[in-house]
Amino acid sequence: MVVFRPFLSPELANEYIAGAILLGAAPCTAMVFVWSELTKGDPAYTILQVSINDIIVLFLYAPIVAFLLGIGNVSVPMGTLLLSIFVFIVIPLALGIIVRKYVVKQKGDDYFEKDFVNKFDRTTRIGLLLILVIIFSFQGERILSNPFHILLIAIPLIIQNIVIFFLGYGGAKACKLPFSIAAPAAMVGTTNFFELAVAVSIALFGLNSGATLATVVGVLVEVPVMLLLVKFSNKTKHWFDGYEY
Repeated sequence: MVVFRPFLSPELANEYIAGAILLGAAPCTAMVFVWSELTKGDPAYTILQVSINDIIVLFLYAPIVAFLLGIGNVSVPMGTLLLSIFVFIVIPLALGIIVRKYVVKQKGDDYFEKDFVNKFDRTTRIGLLLILVIIFSFQGERILSNPFHILLIAIPLIIQNIVIFFLGYGGAKACKLPFSIAAPAAMVGTTNFFELAVAVSIALFGLNSGATLATVVGVLVEVPVMLLLVKFSNKTKHWFDGYEY
């Protein structure tokens, strides 16, 4: 029997808020390329966006999260937050730079771009899928017994995505940007770096926490919402100058 519990304990409510903050404060990187490609966005502009987001994540994610969590009366150890950023962002970035330099030095740019990188096409998707399976194995009982909680988490996340998209899309229209820039510009502000949010929530609050559950719900909500926004963008590209049929 499914039990609906419309009222949350203060502790659980704070964890859900913390998860939403961790998700919303993480600007997207890799998935932006997917949404940009689906809307035939300008690749050079998309790379610039991703580069800026990478810098934001490296230097501003921890302070922004700490500030917003403080407003929500959720205290987290700053040291743990900074360590999470170092482990999940700085170390992989450094290893990527080292590996790229080594491979290019040994076999050249063509081999790196056409052969080496392609060997890891499925790694990110498999890793993310594995994380979700593990988390759901720990969160399954809570999800099944509290569907109302899942709804409470999903609704504001959906509203956030839609509002941010239309602010970006409308702003691009007002600035008379071409569609190839307007679409990815709106997408990059809407989508989130959910892999980072999930990892940091586990480090800060634990695998069984409400914060981790909120970030996972964010993953499940974001993908279908973004696909709908991609479809909307492609249907309305005639609103912009510089589009192609």
